[in-house]
Amino acid sequence: MAPPLSDAVVVDVLRRLDRLTAPLVRRLGRPPHLPPAERDAWWATRAAQMGAVGGGLPRLAGRIADLLPLQNTVGTAVQSLVVLGVAGEHGVTDPAERVSLLSQVLLDRPLSPEQARPLLERVRGSYAEAAFGAREERAGLVGVIRTIWRAARLLSRIDEALDARPKGRLGARAFAQLPVVGVLGGYAAEREALRRAARRTAELLEPGRRVTVT
Repeated sequence: MAPPLSDAVVVDVLRRLDRLTAPLVRRLGRPPHLPPAERDAWWATRAAQMGAVGGGLPRLAGRIADLLPLQNTVGTAVQSLVVLGVAGEHGVTDPAERVSLLSQVLLDRPLSPEQARPLLERVRGSYAEAAFGAREERAGLVGVIRTIWRAARLLSRIDEALDARPKGRLGARAFAQLPVVGVLGGYAAEREALRRAARRTAELLEPGRRVTVT
């Protein structure tokens, strides 16, 4: 049995995830006229439009998708766009706070900004940035896909922790077990998972506030 992931490894991967996906999050910027109450929900919807298909495509393989890291890594990569998008709406720019949010929402790991901050300074990282390409991707669908897949490759380093990520309803996930047509269930499950990621992020940023993301 592999030893549990250390905070240092988790912080290293999530900080790189933040740096890799931040340019894409900026390009997905929501309409400036959107009322504040609707902005968190917008990120779940926008990420679903841009990436939920990518998160559901591994379901073309049916149940075998669960035996590979692909489903969790791609799904988590898309969810990271939601977490960071909602964080931006709440003015969160501090790297330690962003890493903490990613850890709590995507990994269900209670890593505080205070715990993450010294690790950001100390850990030089073991994953060469060159392996994942430049952080700035060209615009358009190709750029979106390339960023998501590079983020998925990065997340594969901590695949064992990704089962804790937000997931969709059980019925959709069960339908997703079927070959080929399972992509529909996978798509529905990932859409719901994105809504849950947005809701959880907003709740962490505004404790005590009831957050509705439809």
